[in-house]
Amino acid sequence: MSDLTLDSKIIAALEDVRPSLQADGGDVEFVSVTEDGTVAVKLTGACGNCPRAHMTLKMGIEVHLKREVPEVSAVVGV
Repeated sequence: MSDLTLDSKIIAALEDVRPSLQADGGDVEFVSVTEDGTVAVKLTGACGNCPRAHMTLKMGIEVHLKREVPEVSAVVGV
């Protein structure tokens, strides 16, 4: 079971990147976080089937989450 405080930190950090995604017609949804800090997110809208979605996930969302929430070890899409 994940820590609610950690969930809250992750959700707050995702709010920082959400406007950029929404500007391109997409969005991101927090799904879960594991005990080892792996965060699962779902890219939706235009981001859900964009050919650069993996790049957005790793170079955008993951980098930002790791910087803002040190407990995050990785971000994966579901």
